[in-house]
Amino acid sequence: MPEKPDIRDVARRAGVSVGTVSNVLNRPDLVAATTRARVEGALADLHYVRNESARQLRRGQSRTVGLIVPDIANPFFTDVARGIEEVTRAADALVIVCNSDNEASNDLRYLRMLAEHQVLGVLHVPAGASASSTSRARERATRVVLLDHKSRTTGQCSVSVNDVHGGELATTHLLKAGHRRIGFVGAGTSRARQVIDRLAGARRAMVAAGRNSDDLVVLDAPLLNVPGGVAAARDLLRLGVRKRPTAVACVNDLLAIGMLQELLRGGVQVPGDVAIVGYDDIAFAAVSAVPLTSVRQPRIDLGRRAATLLLDEAFNPHHEHRRDEFEPELIVRESSG
Repeated sequence: MPEKPDIRDVARRAGVSVGTVSNVLNRPDLVAATTRARVEGALADLHYVRNESARQLRRGQSRTVGLIVPDIANPFFTDVARGIEEVTRAADALVIVCNSDNEASNDLRYLRMLAEHQVLGVLHVPAGASASSTSRARERATRVVLLDHKSRTTGQCSVSVNDVHGGELATTHLLKAGHRRIGFVGAGTSRARQVIDRLAGARRAMVAAGRNSDDLVVLDAPLLNVPGGVAAARDLLRLGVRKRPTAVACVNDLLAIGMLQELLRGGVQVPGDVAIVGYDDIAFAAVSAVPLTSVRQPRIDLGRRAATLLLDEAFNPHHEHRRDEFEPELIVRESSG
């Protein structure tokens, strides 16, 4: 592989000083048009690529934003990232996406590495219920905006969704459809704040409807994805017709899609035998084998708002921390009858 040309090579090719090349790259208005054209020609001939990392280090100002998510394979986070990129692109900033794989240790590792790269800031979806891992990053003077997770302090920006209300929406919808025994899929030993809050909302809906706590059947899913939904559906089928809930609220759409597939494969009619409600309203929800009722989160708006808050914190000396919370919306389709 040939060596990359540096700024001195460009200067020699154009017949100018290194300082002139630097001005063309950074302050082109200071260079005469004919000289600028000669330098730009040399840059093109040599296929010169500037070292942006070194440039940012010298200026003490990065144009890179870190994004840490627990599962990049989940389309929910893909849509959130789209919203983030819309805002950062307009600000001429670059987004680095890190997948923690739902491991708090990976959260800490990526926060440390992003701080070492002197990023402009980090948009962080914590892997567990606690966002304490961000405190270490903030001790390193790294800006961190919590995403899809409400900050416990007024000293940090966050953007979240009212997931307690979302869990309540899904369960109330099933109760109003006449279901008395309802399953909740995705809890188990999960420490994710979203799972905890959505389960709390489901329980609140049962209490409001005068149902017994035993009427809400919590089914564990080993993973919060399609295979996890398949596994939860098999557990549901093993309960038998008499003990089986007639409706299920899933903590996300991937679980709901996996459950739907396995129930149909097992000869269970959806929604005739078991009604299903998902959560997130990803694009696949509307086009699944049975179009999926889902609790919609404003995914792209979440990303836009989080990125806007981070950039404001970075560049606005009068920035004030905010804890913004969106409200979810129930989208009714065929899977719930």
